[in-house]
Amino acid sequence: MSHRTPVIAANWKMHKTIEEAEAFLGDFLPQVADVSETEIVICPSYVALQAAVELCAQTRVRIAAQNVHEETEGAFTGEVSAPMLEEIGVSGVVLGHSERRTYFAETDDALARKVPAALAARLRPILCVGETESQREADATEDVLRRQVDADLAGIEDGRLAEVVIAYEPVWAIGTGKTATPDQAEEAIGMIRSLIGARSAEAADSIRILYGGSVTTENAAGLLGRAQIDGALVGGASLDSDGFARIVTAAR
Repeated sequence: MSHRTPVIAANWKMHKTIEEAEAFLGDFLPQVADVSETEIVICPSYVALQAAVELCAQTRVRIAAQNVHEETEGAFTGEVSAPMLEEIGVSGVVLGHSERRTYFAETDDALARKVPAALAARLRPILCVGETESQREADATEDVLRRQVDADLAGIEDGRLAEVVIAYEPVWAIGTGKTATPDQAEEAIGMIRSLIGARSAEAADSIRILYGGSVTTENAAGLLGRAQIDGALVGGASLDSDGFARIVTAAR
């Protein structure tokens, strides 16, 4: 692992009630109590955010939301703003997950507004980018990553780029059981780092870029052992407290 502090984030998606979230954290937190060299992030549903923040308040585990609106307030029924999240102690937010892009028509234009809004409220964005299977087969991976990274970070000053965490999540590996090989993941993450480097060499050296896409206890060590890969955004495997604790340990 590089000099960059690794990030292991659990994206629970639409899973776990408040009671289930509390039970998970009751099992999980003692298992990672001595972990100091890895940033651990849990991303529950909106309704479980405050309970999770309170349970993790005296630990190194941080809580992030799964989405946020770009405006601070307004007539946006059903949405939640960054200041609302910041007020209850949330420290980050996942943005641009492939499921948000696919099922909820989230665009790069919207993300170009959401990323600065998150930073303005002192929330660390975990920005997701990645190609579909057809795009990879068409040898368009680099073009897709360039378009997403350039557009989504257009509103961020070069000096603040390193405050963003990027998660490379090939869409073809999300919830499919398919996983990019360590070589494929490192190559794509290297592309992303080069795109950041075109704006700022210092930011490229400092920014954390994660891999997301069917990360499991079995493949985590192989992925996290690569120099370019600074951690993982974990989906289904993060729902089990023991398994997720083993993935956190693999980041060491």
